Amino acid sequence: MPATLYYITGGERSGKSAFAQKLALSLCNNPVYLATSRVWDDEFRQRIERHKADRDSRWTTVEEETALASHNFSGKIVVLDCITLWLTNLYSDHNFIADKAFEIAKDEWNKLLEQNFTLIVISNEIGMGGHGTSEAQRAFTSLQGWMNQHIASMAHKAWFMVSGIPMVLKDTTSI
Repeated sequence: MPATLYYITGGERSGKSAFAQKLALSLCNNPVYLATSRVWDDEFRQRIERHKADRDSRWTTVEEETALASHNFSGKIVVLDCITLWLTNLYSDHNFIADKAFEIAKDEWNKLLEQNFTLIVISNEIGMGGHGTSEAQRAFTSLQGWMNQHIASMAHKAWFMVSGIPMVLKDTTSI
């Protein structure tokens, strides 16, 4: 049986992670937190520590920068935080070639969803602001948009977060 997929998107600091964690805890008492961030600098290290502090002992944390499908999540409730950082890792690892990173991301994503589990995925809507000032920024915005569309098309339920308020975008099932 394929994964059940919940998709949460919005801007930075819109309340996506808090909403995802609350949703996961409403579904089970021992969810998994799948963290995709690399430690790029001290600010990221502090951000990671802040996210860890938000979770108590009920959570199991799995850190994975790229190979999401290499982990067995069968029967689990998993919060994946986040697609944007995962794509950043793939984009960087593949010489900033958006098309290549997108193909690899889609393949990895589709393998991940073959598992029988519930996945609550967090992503960012980065294409709502101005145009990027460099070719690399514009290419990454395209990569993010393509992957968001791919994920959202498969989602059973999707929310857009604004100022900590979840707005339902899609609902093909009830939770």
